Amino acid sequence: MMRNIKLTIEYDGSRYDGWQRLGKNSGQMTIQGKIEEVLKKMTGEDIELDGSGRTDAGVHAYAQVANFHTNTTMKCYEIKHYLNRYLPRDIAVFEVEEVDERFHSRLNVKSKKYIYRIAIGEVPSVFDRKYTYYCFDRLDVAAMKKAAVYLIGRHDFKAFSSIKKTNKSTVREIYDIDIYNDGREIQITVHGSGFLYNMVRIIAGTLIEVGKGERKPEDMKCILDSRDREQAGVTAPAQGLFLLEVEY
Repeated sequence: MMRNIKLTIEYDGSRYDGWQRLGKNSGQMTIQGKIEEVLKKMTGEDIELDGSGRTDAGVHAYAQVANFHTNTTMKCYEIKHYLNRYLPRDIAVFEVEEVDERFHSRLNVKSKKYIYRIAIGEVPSVFDRKYTYYCFDRLDVAAMKKAAVYLIGRHDFKAFSSIKKTNKSTVREIYDIDIYNDGREIQITVHGSGFLYNMVRIIAGTLIEVGKGERKPEDMKCILDSRDREQAGVTAPAQGLFLLEVEY
């Protein structure tokens, strides 16, 4: 009987074309593709790795979850050791466990948390440039927090998505948005049932515009009601976004 193995993965997405492999000969370099290459080398099998969701090019993860089916008899700690020995240093597998055969890393997700990091120090950090968006403007965090309240709850987030046309529902539920400021960095943590394409980056971009004074907090309600992408703010740059946690 095939085993179902669950991986928890950390990665720096800077040099990748996102999580998802688009085809064997697409020419793209993806996180999924890199891990599948090592798994094939390890097992001798063609492995199909299912992730909890797709992260875009340049987006990072503190805890992406994926699973695969295999006939290998290797112990979980041996799989973990092998993967971390042969994967590039910008991808790390920090947990490997055998799970029920029915577990699916995407279909069984209950909620996800993303964090968007905005650097606001007087001088942009040379070392953080790949992992934060540097904002030259002073941001009004209190206004950003007021704006975020309008997004909490169950809404149609079509205006906060880059999807052009879809027959699928664009209704999602946001459980909480936390905005933390330590004087050097503002962190926007969004916890929701699921997210549309570019949704967190558009939320972050719109909140940044509120912080700059280019929008009022109450504009958020009008944007939601419009269901029009043109009404929301810019899509914040990819390097500031991290998948923080996947809950099952």
